[in-house]
Amino acid sequence: MKKTLFRVILGVIAAALVGGCLYLNSLMPIITGYAAKNLASAVFVSERDADDVQALDLNFSFIKYTRNKVDYESKTVTSRFLWAKSVAAYREGYGVTLLRGAKEASAYPLEPMAPIPERLEPGDSALAARLEPLARAFVDDHAYNGTPFAFVVLHKGQIVAERYREGIGPDTRLLSWSMAKSFTNALVGIMSGDGLIDVQAPMDIPQWQSDGRKAITLNDLMQMLSGLEWNENYGNRSDVNLMLHREKDMGLFALNKPLAYEPGTHWYYSSGSTNIVMRYLRGKFSSDEAFLTYIRERLFRPLGIWNACFEPDMSGTPVGSSYLYVTARDYARFGELYLEDGCVEGERILPEGWVRYTTTPASSSAGGYGAFFWLNRNGFRPDVPADMFSCNGHDGQQIYIIPSKDLVVVILGYSPKPDRVIDFNGLLRDIIAEL
Repeated sequence: MKKTLFRVILGVIAAALVGGCLYLNSLMPIITGYAAKNLASAVFVSERDADDVQALDLNFSFIKYTRNKVDYESKTVTSRFLWAKSVAAYREGYGVTLLRGAKEASAYPLEPMAPIPERLEPGDSALAARLEPLARAFVDDHAYNGTPFAFVVLHKGQIVAERYREGIGPDTRLLSWSMAKSFTNALVGIMSGDGLIDVQAPMDIPQWQSDGRKAITLNDLMQMLSGLEWNENYGNRSDVNLMLHREKDMGLFALNKPLAYEPGTHWYYSSGSTNIVMRYLRGKFSSDEAFLTYIRERLFRPLGIWNACFEPDMSGTPVGSSYLYVTARDYARFGELYLEDGCVEGERILPEGWVRYTTTPASSSAGGYGAFFWLNRNGFRPDVPADMFSCNGHDGQQIYIIPSKDLVVVILGYSPKPDRVIDFNGLLRDIIAEL
């Protein structure tokens, strides 16, 4: 009896050990991939110090135990943890891609865009003087919590506050995280205006034509109403982590998910939805070159953004959910585009009515979400006007657009929840109080 019990206990322990090892092995692409990708982008795109990135951005969970090698000659980062490793490679003009299943990512030669003269000008000097102490308190003294890298405030289209963390400046390209979704919104709008797509029509995705997914529209995806099964939890072996750190074709991974709800009926945030959209948009062009050229000429150039990195996955498609690098002023110009109803200096970039569509609440979102933009109709920021809408990214990246105050506020940095989250409501309240 005792021997039998002992064998049972040993069997349970062995099964638990095997299960634990298998689960840990499944986490390896996430652990090493996150470290390699984010360190490489920070070093080769943002030109930050590698030691600073490892001490701040990578100092959490299993990620802090990775061993990372930065090769400045080949412009790669190799990250190792236990028996696993990941390699991320930088390519000029493209940014960084995690190498999955290949030694390098293919790309056509990308001609650099000529620098575009700065269009943003200093605004009301009296208002700037009033906001200067607030900017210093926020960025230098962390008075609103968090670790901000960049802070820009536009009032009436002009800069009235601007401040940067040491080592970062107006020319530093910084990570968008999910603010990239809002840039994908703009691209959908432009292509819709050009007659290339129909936002309200069911999509012609082959994998969806034999089941209920054939009813999904671009609008469903943009409003997070696709009904596709998805787990957006960044703290475990979730769909979003597997997509970003393991998959060669992120949009394909997401579109192969089955339906969990009828399309158009259930709101649930999904980065996979945005990568399905970006993959779909790419399919309207004959090549990666043609698609990227369209993005540059129809979106970035009119905004005065000349040095963007919209980083692609191994399939060559930009990661529309997460991986855009532009400067803080570029993000401010993007916010101003939506503040001005889709126009830049009187030139219409987005179709007429697109901003109104973008800020129309998605059903079952309780007034909190539009089309790849967050809304304040639900009073999420209680001391901020209800007409505010925003681009929100992981770890505290924000573009706030407040039409009633003619205001755009850009906040970038590393401010993860829950320990260092910024008091965004208090910061916006205090900015508005100075107007």
